[in-house]
Amino acid sequence: MSVNFKKIAGEELQPKEFNFSKDNLKIVTQIMKKYPKNYPESSIMPLLDLAQKQNNGWIPKKAIEFISDLLRISEIKVLEIATFYSMYNLCPVGKHHVEVCTTTPCMLRGSEKILEKCKSYLNLNVGSVTDDCKFSLIEVECLGACVNAPVVKIGDNYYEDLDDNSIEKILNNLRNDKKNIHGSQILRKGSEPVK
Repeated sequence: MSVNFKKIAGEELQPKEFNFSKDNLKIVTQIMKKYPKNYPESSIMPLLDLAQKQNNGWIPKKAIEFISDLLRISEIKVLEIATFYSMYNLCPVGKHHVEVCTTTPCMLRGSEKILEKCKSYLNLNVGSVTDDCKFSLIEVECLGACVNAPVVKIGDNYYEDLDDNSIEKILNNLRNDKKNIHGSQILRKGSEPVK
């Protein structure tokens, strides 16, 4: 059973306020020092990432407003970046947010089978989250690891050179709170040719 992201990201889930935690405010200061003062928009991306990490993997509208006010720039500049990059989630996601790359190199190497395996194993449609909020599933364009296709990103980790068995093992380990080996699932080093 699953629910649609868009339905669960309604007004009732939007926080009334957003502020960075005390620890994250220190990080905000460090981030802003890295960029020229006359180009405050340079720090939008790392601030969005920090907001997303603080808010269980997604960025509420109030966080976008907060970042806009903090940097003294228009809200639309922050929103443009948040909506352009697939690494930012603007609605709630599962603890394990599964992103299946379906761009041409991954498609040629079997990403459609990987996506179908994820859907069937998790009993989940693309754009949905499980009732227990443990998994969510989306289709993305290019994760930038084409030479090791097919590729899936789960949280901050990339899983490459996948097949039906390896993706099922990864999902099963996550379901049972076990660790996975990140990177190439056939243990290639540095995208070396398959032997």
